[in-house]
Amino acid sequence: MADVEYVCFVDRDKMGELCQNSGPGQLTCTDPRELKRLARQGHWAKNHSIRAQVYQQLIKGIPCRTVTPDAAVYRDIVDKVVGKRKASTMPLPEIVDGSPVPCYCLNGEGVRAAQKIVICIANQFPDISYCPVLPAIVALLLHFSQDEAECFEKVCRLLACNEPGRRMIDQTFLAYESSCMTFGDLASKYCPGAHKLILATSRSQDVLEVYSDWLRWIFGDLPLPFAARVLDVFLVEGYKILYRVALALLKFFRKMRAEVLEESGGAVGAGGDLQDEMQIFVQRVGKFVTPEKLLEKAFGIRLFNRKEIRLLQMANEQSLKQKGITVKQKRRNVHLVVDTETFKSDIVSVKEMRDIWAWIPERFALCQPQLLFTTSEHGCSLNSFYAQSEGYEPTLLLIRTTEQESFTLHCRTGKKQNMQCSQTAAQAAWLMLNPLNKRNVFYDLGRTLEEHSESYDLIMIVYYSQN
Repeated sequence: MADVEYVCFVDRDKMGELCQNSGPGQLTCTDPRELKRLARQGHWAKNHSIRAQVYQQLIKGIPCRTVTPDAAVYRDIVDKVVGKRKASTMPLPEIVDGSPVPCYCLNGEGVRAAQKIVICIANQFPDISYCPVLPAIVALLLHFSQDEAECFEKVCRLLACNEPGRRMIDQTFLAYESSCMTFGDLASKYCPGAHKLILATSRSQDVLEVYSDWLRWIFGDLPLPFAARVLDVFLVEGYKILYRVALALLKFFRKMRAEVLEESGGAVGAGGDLQDEMQIFVQRVGKFVTPEKLLEKAFGIRLFNRKEIRLLQMANEQSLKQKGITVKQKRRNVHLVVDTETFKSDIVSVKEMRDIWAWIPERFALCQPQLLFTTSEHGCSLNSFYAQSEGYEPTLLLIRTTEQESFTLHCRTGKKQNMQCSQTAAQAAWLMLNPLNKRNVFYDLGRTLEEHSESYDLIMIVYYSQN
């Protein structure tokens, strides 16, 4: 195949090395494990034509619904859907939630083609109600398609995937929002340093709002060389790699901000717009790391598996359903969930309670806290404590020591069942923690790590100095 077949929609001058074919001349591998290894190594990253052929092979192999729109359907409907109107003057469908078509080195014809494809996909998939990453997926695959119809078919196959347990692109607000909650849970567990930085810096906004853009970081904000490398692995390994890459971006963001803070002598303060700052960092990430370093960091995250993601996703979706959040609506901020007018505590301030709320799993953070027991009203009897709190779960125990230092225990199961474990956790927290905000996870020694990952029945400690 001639190279020009795959670059008719792109600006070759802006593409640079991405347009070259200096890598392998062909790829005949079909073994999944070998493909995974080659994708991670960027085996076809330096050969534009081979990359296009690999994408075609991988996407053709995706099991899809019986009736899935193909290239012939696009050629048949494009004139009827778009008509004689210019695609550039037609608004993108509501399902993309205002997300534009990323440039990705596309020329004018390429941008117009991407807009037409998005409009036609919305026409053929009336069941899709929310898919803000769709324009970016289309723009990326347009680089590796011979014409609009081929790109249309590739995206349709990703959307129509029906393989059990395989997830490609979120198509409802419920799925998208639960993925944001899942990323928040994973960030607090696997990137505690970055999570703490965002929590301490995002005074003017909800920390969870920062995480709500995590998919846009990858599909939309990442420069083309990075986005293409992510797509290489995504088509082989699936949705899990997106969480890994986003967590790696978060780790690098923390490192970059620490360096900037050190160079400025602490002049970078809190209160900035973290969403904008994170977006700018992702857009300029090439100044800090290479695509290879980003993926190396992503694959270096340990104890991270597809099963854990699936269980978290299911739990978060169920929590959203119980709260009636299944369609797009204005997100309720964490600091609004913790009512500043009615919340009172002798142990933690409203600000500290808001910080605690940002550490607990997001599905629990959707709830309004309710005071069940306080020693000032109910005394110090354990029987009274059990009577007042048993049956309510999950719960937070706010405890102040005789040294006027405080910590919080997050308990998932009943108090009588977990009291022995809670006391052990408190002793460990007292011995291990410094007088700073810090989160630790304590496991029941009678259970395996896999059992804990399955249930997420963990106790979380947040410690505060009362200076």
